[in-house]
Amino acid sequence: MFIKRKKEVPGLNTTSTADISFMLLIFFLVTSSMNIEKGLTRQMPPPDDSTEEQEVEVKERNVLQLDIDHSDRLTCNGDPITTQELSQRVERFVTNKDNDPKLPEKSRREVHLMGLTQVSDRHVIMIHADPNSTFNTYFNMQNAIVRGYYRARNTLARNRFGHTYDKCSDDERDALAIVYPQRIREDMPPGATPKGDDKKEKGGEP
Repeated sequence: MFIKRKKEVPGLNTTSTADISFMLLIFFLVTSSMNIEKGLTRQMPPPDDSTEEQEVEVKERNVLQLDIDHSDRLTCNGDPITTQELSQRVERFVTNKDNDPKLPEKSRREVHLMGLTQVSDRHVIMIHADPNSTFNTYFNMQNAIVRGYYRARNTLARNRFGHTYDKCSDDERDALAIVYPQRIREDMPPGATPKGDDKKEKGGEP
């Protein structure tokens, strides 16, 4: 007399699921930001079109001379050096923490967010690369220089702002760049550039 019917579970209406997912995707794309900036930017100096050259007298203590010869031998002030050692040398040269008389002079300036600060604005890193040197050696040297500046600014950011350089705001990075500005001069004949790496020319890995 009594028929036991099975209860049917009602199905979910998924008609609007695709629309909701699309709206959420747009929301996250609009509200989120991707910070792709890494380390320090390095911009090559523009070609000098001026016909007149102005000689500027620079004290020996303020100059760090880097040379790459025709056999890809890297030297710093005449002494052979590796790229790893070069990063440490650049950091020590630029910061001159102990005010060594053999290292660059400093100026006292009012810096935003830092107040009256000693600024390393007189140092110069001079680069000379032989036209017969390979671009791979030249590129590694440039990376080592930028790494040295980054380490100097990163240490200063930790001491002054309590966080690393990567987490600094634009204003904080501008202040760090004033204290440790990149002062690099390329000393190469007009039109002369290092050669491409032999392996790269043959189609191998650079």
